[in-house]
Amino acid sequence: MHKNQIIGKKGEDIAEDFLKKNKYKILERNFYCNQGEIDIIALNKKEIVFIEVKTRNNTNYGMPSEAVTKQKEKHFKRATEYYIYKNNLYNDFIRLDVIEVLFQGDKYTIKHIKQI
Repeated sequence: MHKNQIIGKKGEDIAEDFLKKNKYKILERNFYCNQGEIDIIALNKKEIVFIEVKTRNNTNYGMPSEAVTKQKEKHFKRATEYYIYKNNLYNDFIRLDVIEVLFQGDKYTIKHIKQI
């Protein structure tokens, strides 16, 4: 596994723990389809939340959430639409979020950005 993949997986694990502590129910992780990937799909009260997790070791290239480019957002939305279609969730409330994890040595900060 490449170093960036290891950091990304660690960030997703931290995000999942954060969500669980905040009473989200994890429905699925790493949903892949031809349209793109969704890191975490969770249920928060009556909303299905599709979450993109961005993790960084430093801010040399900006904050983690800044890595969600227009192209990445487009793929994320298409993957979300496919998941909704595949699971017949047309009548459910949905939300698209980003969670950024920034490592600073052995510690990290986490920021949950709702409704991108």
